[in-house]
Amino acid sequence: MRLLRRVTGWASVLMTALALSAAPAHAQWDQPTAAVADQVAAIVGPSQAMLTLRNSSSIPNADVPLIRALLEQELKSRGVAISSSDSANLIRVTLSQNDRARLWVAEVIQGKATRVVMVESKLLPGKQTATASQLVLRSQRYLGSTDGSDLSAVNPPGPVLAALEVNGNLIVLKDTTATLLQMSPNGWQNRAASEFRPRTPLSRDQRAMLVASAEGSGFTAFLPGTECTGSLGTVAQPDEAWTVHCHDSDDPWPILESGDPHNPTVIKAFYNAGRNYFTGVIAPSISVDLPSFYAAALLPRSVGSALLITGVDGKVQLVDNGALRTVSGARDWGSDVAVLKSGCGSGTQVITSGSGEALTDSLRAYELPALEAVPASAPLAVDGTVTALWSSPDGKSVFAVVRGPEDQYEVDRVTALCN
Repeated sequence: MRLLRRVTGWASVLMTALALSAAPAHAQWDQPTAAVADQVAAIVGPSQAMLTLRNSSSIPNADVPLIRALLEQELKSRGVAISSSDSANLIRVTLSQNDRARLWVAEVIQGKATRVVMVESKLLPGKQTATASQLVLRSQRYLGSTDGSDLSAVNPPGPVLAALEVNGNLIVLKDTTATLLQMSPNGWQNRAASEFRPRTPLSRDQRAMLVASAEGSGFTAFLPGTECTGSLGTVAQPDEAWTVHCHDSDDPWPILESGDPHNPTVIKAFYNAGRNYFTGVIAPSISVDLPSFYAAALLPRSVGSALLITGVDGKVQLVDNGALRTVSGARDWGSDVAVLKSGCGSGTQVITSGSGEALTDSLRAYELPALEAVPASAPLAVDGTVTALWSSPDGKSVFAVVRGPEDQYEVDRVTALCN
């Protein structure tokens, strides 16, 4: 009995020592896991959900199972049961960080809708090196009343459909107005505006496109059933040098350019003027029939390029080697996509917003090495809903139109930093 008591005593001491050594590791994850669980539970309520966890930070991989267990425990205490089978709810948590703090990002996917919540916590000493597996998206307000730019001067009020910078001027296109802005010390200021009347009443989620003329002194605007051409004039000339002329048109829109400097090819697509998407008919034609789609992008391949489309049916598909195939891992994408030439990872990523309407949307970078969309960044939260995306002429940044509270619009420029 004395031997048993002695063994039992040593076992108790050993268990206590292990508990004390594990306590600091456990304690540092208590607050962020509880905070993530609070925000997630507020979205899904009492329900079942699948949980995935990805570590893109300097947190040791050995700590990830503990973090997952704590997170499952915190969710369960709030009525969210974690299931290993398919569920209507998916919780995708990414452990990321920057040079100042850890950033835990949770994407809550319910059907076709995605909500993003984030929790920030300070880095501990000696834990300030992030892994190099991902890039980091950065957003800077490019046009909006809160940064001094007089976006409210763009009349009449309404959604911003497209914007284009040409020779130091900015053209902003709305549903019935094209406005010319000029940079000043206080931001973009209204220089001139022209009104027009589109032939077709625009749909709720209307689309438009602006293309600069070859010589850089004008532009062409494409709207449903309407095409406009404009001349910028010069700053030294009076405002009447700014002219815009519109006419009815069902001509295809120039949605993409091949990017081959030796053989540049403009890809045009026919727009359904009565709705808000492209019909699937493009010129020049390709070897497969395309379904109706919202947006398209060209992705570089070792030989040539592949055409990516976001279909009206919710599928993301890729045309590569003469075949149309569905891309997995993209069910929570929004309808718009844009290509970013970041120089990180493979060099080129696809930027897309979350799916569905949400008070706070997000942007995220993906790579498509084959037929699977692989996240290349943590989600970048935006203050509103992303309504349009397009690439800059050099491809090194992406512009996003964001509709915020009370239908206030801004345009953000999104770039990437390599970890």
